[in-house]
Amino acid sequence: MGEIAVAVVDADTPGNVGTIARAMKNFGFADLLLVDPPDLDPDGEAYGMAGHAREDVLPGAEATTFDAIVENYYTVGFTAITNETGANHVRYPFLTPAELAGELAGIDADVALVFGREDVGLTNEEMARLDRVCSIPAGAEYPVLNLGQAATIALYELRGLTGTESQLPEITDRADAERIEGLLDQFGALLDAIGYREVKRAKTARLWRRLIGRAHPTEREVTTLRGVLRRASERAQEDDHGPHG
Repeated sequence: MGEIAVAVVDADTPGNVGTIARAMKNFGFADLLLVDPPDLDPDGEAYGMAGHAREDVLPGAEATTFDAIVENYYTVGFTAITNETGANHVRYPFLTPAELAGELAGIDADVALVFGREDVGLTNEEMARLDRVCSIPAGAEYPVLNLGQAATIALYELRGLTGTESQLPEITDRADAERIEGLLDQFGALLDAIGYREVKRAKTARLWRRLIGRAHPTEREVTTLRGVLRRASERAQEDDHGPHG
């Protein structure tokens, strides 16, 4: 597929433009198109809300027209109102953002993700000119998201198209099997120290093993836990309260 741009039509507030720019930066989008934008003062609300996007996405935004977007991009409009009931003559068959991601991967053209106004969104006339419609599922009692929320959710779902889907930091210092076994043994020593009932010991030891297995602790976490368990065992032996559990 081609490049993916984010287009914002007739935004009322600079802050929402800044919020969208920030979401773009978070999820790997760079090209921002603005139709009839508000004033974006570098010392104002838009830049204040943009985070690191103030350095590139926001100052690089391009003012354009709705006609130019329709003419030059495969367009996807985002709306909360799809008219998907039998009572409406004009309906907009739509995809969710997750469904849209799979479809856009096969589009051989530049794509514009088009977001409308804060209060009324995109008009029926504008929607009719777009290639695709996307709607974010929300609660039936209050399905309308604000502009910044809608853009953030949509860009999150589409992040895989920008190559930034797997950007969480990787923890590389997981404790090895020998240290994990040492932690399990330390727990067993604590059970001995507190005189834990033999009939419950095997079940409790299995529970502890499963818990540690799910946690994938780091070397530092294992060392800290072993220190706590060792100190608890020593204290239990000092106090010698007798059997527990």
